[in-house]
Amino acid sequence: MRDGLGRSAGDVPLALAAYGAGSMAVVLFLPRVLARTGDRAVMLPAAGALAAALGLLTGGLASGWADAHPTVAWPALLVLWLCLGAATSAVLTPGGRLLRRSAAAADLPGLFAAHFSLSHGCWLLTYPLAGWLAFRAGIAASAAALGVVALAAALAAARLWPRRDPEELAHTHPELPADHPHMADPAGGDPVRVHVHAFRIDTLHRHWPAPAG
Repeated sequence: MRDGLGRSAGDVPLALAAYGAGSMAVVLFLPRVLARTGDRAVMLPAAGALAAALGLLTGGLASGWADAHPTVAWPALLVLWLCLGAATSAVLTPGGRLLRRSAAAADLPGLFAAHFSLSHGCWLLTYPLAGWLAFRAGIAASAAALGVVALAAALAAARLWPRRDPEELAHTHPELPADHPHMADPAGGDPVRVHVHAFRIDTLHRHWPAPAG
């Protein structure tokens, strides 16, 4: 902010406010959007937008455009920060919904604790990486490295997250005896080998997903 664009210290909170405004705007509208489109349709494009925004920041800094056009660079940075805040919120906010879909109620405390530990472990790596690269190689190099990390995460999510992801899945339990209570037909009590219900990871469903054979 100050070294790269020559702005005053008072402009730093304005940039942070732009980031917060983008984040809050998405949070306000996200419930209605998720109800129409689902989590994947929101989170994956937002993850890609994060990588794209960091790529634009890298290009603007590395090419010298920001130095050559300081008057335009300042509002451009505010818009970029607004987009970063919005995209970050669109990625993080639905995360709780995914966790609740992925485990039984009794296992949710452990799942949320694991998610908390994993996310903070990632920050433990990326925060020092950003600062060290910015000091050693400049802000453009730092933005480029974080853009690569964001892009890799977005591609991994697109690869690992099935396009069709219904909450209820048809599946079998070849490891259970035919008279096991879980295999009883809810209507008549007759044993069934293939059944459908909201799928959660628990003691009976240890692998995700477990499709019908």
